[in-house]
Amino acid sequence: MHPGGGPVNHGVGAFIAGCSGPSLTPTERAFFARTRPFGFILFARNIDEPEQVRSLTRDLRQAVGRKAPILIDQEGGRVQRLRPPHWRPWAPALDQIAVAGPAHAARSMYLRARLIAFELSMLGIDVDCAPVADIARPETHDILKNRCYGTEPKSVIACARATAEGLLEGGVLPVIKHIPGHGRATADSHLHLPRVKANWTALEVTDFAVFQALAGMPMAMTAHVVYDAIDPDLPATISPRAIAMIRRGIGFGGFLMSDDVSMKALSGTIAERSRASIQAGCDAVLHCNGDMAEMEEVAEASGTLTGAAADRAARALARRRPPQPIDVTAVATELYGLLEKAAHG
Repeated sequence: MHPGGGPVNHGVGAFIAGCSGPSLTPTERAFFARTRPFGFILFARNIDEPEQVRSLTRDLRQAVGRKAPILIDQEGGRVQRLRPPHWRPWAPALDQIAVAGPAHAARSMYLRARLIAFELSMLGIDVDCAPVADIARPETHDILKNRCYGTEPKSVIACARATAEGLLEGGVLPVIKHIPGHGRATADSHLHLPRVKANWTALEVTDFAVFQALAGMPMAMTAHVVYDAIDPDLPATISPRAIAMIRRGIGFGGFLMSDDVSMKALSGTIAERSRASIQAGCDAVLHCNGDMAEMEEVAEASGTLTGAAADRAARALARRRPPQPIDVTAVATELYGLLEKAAHG
């Protein structure tokens, strides 16, 4: 199948796609019009300045003929696609939470999320792949550790919920990640497949408990992690047993996307990874790198949103709301004042 060619797909594709640069190529535009992905995700390669980003988000939606969700990873720390000089810099979440202290951590994360949502909504971006609801542990890999919100369930739940509320009030849907919990992983799933050997009881009262408390959120992203207590043979993203546990054990009823299927934690071809994710029970496949040949494979293997997956997608998108009014100066003043006082208190 040639990029941009082939039959027209009248359904919504069960995948979320990246694109190669700051503007759509004719080939990408034709491909998206034909395959109609559920949504799109932006990375640093797609970001230059505000008007360019607004133009790109408009073009992506025009390509599929609807207000498709547009995602970004704007966590803070090393994972922030929007950076100065046009957008605010953010400390890693765990660092900000440590400065704020237990009394003010959740409030500080709410204020931070309100400011992030304001910047995203001004660009036409309406989904942030945050909060990170994984629990930081001594063994947590450095790729994840300071992106976490705490070291025990209660504080992580409070800060994750505050973040989600701040995003929602700013017109941006949150994506809780990485369900059912990535904090015990000692390998970087971008490069290797992590394995968690903790028993069910330990997982249930820590990692799983956080996601259970957040199970009413509209969207979640899976972890490319093998959990011996759930399925010792397959990472959660492609494990029917793990996805069933996420649905029935954790109780997450929202829209469930895979983590990026181009990550090296998964094996097999891109098509095989995509097909396995859908067959396991993910609602959509996330593919981030914008490689056209890979996107063709993803689109073909993922199929279209149907049945319960389509219903969950519709319910998630129905929670998009216009941003609530915000006094940006007042919110920023409160946040930075809170952190300054806590740092010197």
